[in-house]
Amino acid sequence: MASVSVIIPTFNRAQQVKRAISSVLYQEFRDYEIIVVDDGSRDDTLEGLKQFERYIRLIIHSENRGVSSGRNSGIRAATAPYVAFLDSDDYWLPGKLRAQMEFFKRNPGALACQTEEIWIRAGRRVNPGKKHLKPNGDIFFPSLRRCLVSPSSIMLKREILDEVGPFDEALPACEDYDLWLRIGCKHPIYLIKEYLVVKEGGATDQLSARIRGMDRYRIASLTRLVRSGMLNERQLEAALDELSRKCRIYGGGCLKRGRRAEGEAYLRLPDSLRSSLRVPGTPPLPPLKNS
Repeated sequence: MASVSVIIPTFNRAQQVKRAISSVLYQEFRDYEIIVVDDGSRDDTLEGLKQFERYIRLIIHSENRGVSSGRNSGIRAATAPYVAFLDSDDYWLPGKLRAQMEFFKRNPGALACQTEEIWIRAGRRVNPGKKHLKPNGDIFFPSLRRCLVSPSSIMLKREILDEVGPFDEALPACEDYDLWLRIGCKHPIYLIKEYLVVKEGGATDQLSARIRGMDRYRIASLTRLVRSGMLNERQLEAALDELSRKCRIYGGGCLKRGRRAEGEAYLRLPDSLRSSLRVPGTPPLPPLKNS
């Protein structure tokens, strides 16, 4: 059995996924398995993956189900005690897995760690602003505002996913924001201050470019988290405050664009949620619809 299961979901990334797989094969740490999940690609991704047949386990979705479904299929197939994710348009530098496995060896009680990453936008390196700086340890409070953990940089002990659950497949975006908060409210996510991941962005077909109004998915995530019973009193109050802020911004934007009913619903949501938390036995929220 391998020590690390590397999970690479891909969709219409024929060239990039080959680079991602190659970056795993060039790792200094060698005790891993590679699970590639093709999420219904319509280009020549499957043809290109044939050259890696001896190195990978391939899972094929007959239709596109979304990145969460791809990652979760990989999680279900994983056999190793550690799990690492690599988005197919990113790639690792050779010391990435070695640094993280050495970290876990030095810190046997740790359950999750991530590395620093190099950002490439439209072919040029850019420096993230202060608001994007990654926290070390207690990531919950700074991560309420925005996602500060990268899927391509994190490594987890498999047991943590058994505890908090996998990626939420009902969220078409911000699924990583959602999972890191579920983990972060219970456990630290440590930072290895080495730049070991290259994260590419700026493509017009990337999820962040295609989906508008991303905060509505963060609002959905926060709403369910508040109702989950997972948070302590301090975490709950901070989550409610951030939910209120996001609802004011998103709801106000809806009103400006003439979507009055939607806007008013978001503006009412925080007070309604606070009131429901005072009522014993309030049922959990239903699953989020993809629409």
